[in-house]
Amino acid sequence: MKKISARLWGITTGLSLMLLTGCLPTQVLLSPVPDRIDRMEGHASLSLTGEEGTTSSKFSFLFALPDQGHIEVREFIIGSLYQIVITKGKAYFVVPKKRVYWEGEEEEIIDKFLGFRLSLDEMISLFTGKWPVSRGEPDAVLSWQLERDSWGRILSGRRGDLRFQVERFIEDTALAHSFIFDHPASYGRLRFTRIDFNQPLNERAFSTAFQKRYERKTWEEIQELLNNGGKHKN
Repeated sequence: MKKISARLWGITTGLSLMLLTGCLPTQVLLSPVPDRIDRMEGHASLSLTGEEGTTSSKFSFLFALPDQGHIEVREFIIGSLYQIVITKGKAYFVVPKKRVYWEGEEEEIIDKFLGFRLSLDEMISLFTGKWPVSRGEPDAVLSWQLERDSWGRILSGRRGDLRFQVERFIEDTALAHSFIFDHPASYGRLRFTRIDFNQPLNERAFSTAFQKRYERKTWEEIQELLNNGGKHKN
């Protein structure tokens, strides 16, 4: 596998210094990693540099495997900035404070969050560290080129122009504490602060009842509302 770019390597410096000084939190996992993951939830931070500059945000996430996801991006003063709801083959970008939503393709919706296209399956694999293995090609998964360590954990991956690398694992698990990513449209770091597994499911997280109360908008209209009412990266 080709080496991660110099730009991607360069953004690891800050975390490396934090590791040396012991500044990272030690308690990330709220429960042991189960043999079978049915649900994964937690909190994380995202630092992203794209066409409109650099932004930092915090978000919560909930995945009910294999096909449901909920992400809520928050800002300290504003509170909930927007939510992403993926369920039953449908994907929505929801702005509760504006009472509006946009319905799009799954990869389109995730692109507005990360700055590059991913399917929900790929996002879950990235978060859990568990990638389905293609027959006869242990390092090729759905066009991904993956690099593993001697324990079989994913160290880095590449698909076309998109690359990621795990900076640090959580204890002795296959879960990343943080990873960096590099794409022509954006690059940055995602770091987990809390992770829990297989907790009782809150079905409301995947409810689409907002469609009855909120107004459906185009992405351009959503973007204008967000830009007028608060910071947004896309």
